Amino acid sequence: MSRLDDFEAYRARMNERILSIDHLGIKRFFNLDSMAYTDGALSAREKELLGLVASMVLRCNDCIDYHILQCVEAGWTDEALVEAFNVALVVGGSIVIPHLRHAVETLDLARQRPA
Repeated sequence: MSRLDDFEAYRARMNERILSIDHLGIKRFFNLDSMAYTDGALSAREKELLGLVASMVLRCNDCIDYHILQCVEAGWTDEALVEAFNVALVVGGSIVIPHLRHAVETLDLARQRPA
């Protein structure tokens, strides 16, 4: 299994565990998060790119992995993703550089996966 496979398996397992707690506030937040990425004035595809930039600025590698996988699935090109990486770097500053490294590695791993 690759790092991305491990990440997806862990995320799925822990999300299932968290939702099994059956806490109304947690369930509402998870639903709010899911609904934020549906089509509206912006497409779900565009929102994933926004989520990626925000995740890089907030320095959340798990979120970066998730949004890169979603962006790849949504058909974003490497060139578009690199421009998004640049926006995150400009907004977040040099502290984002380690997460830029992580994002580039994740993109490489995502592109190596079988179609």
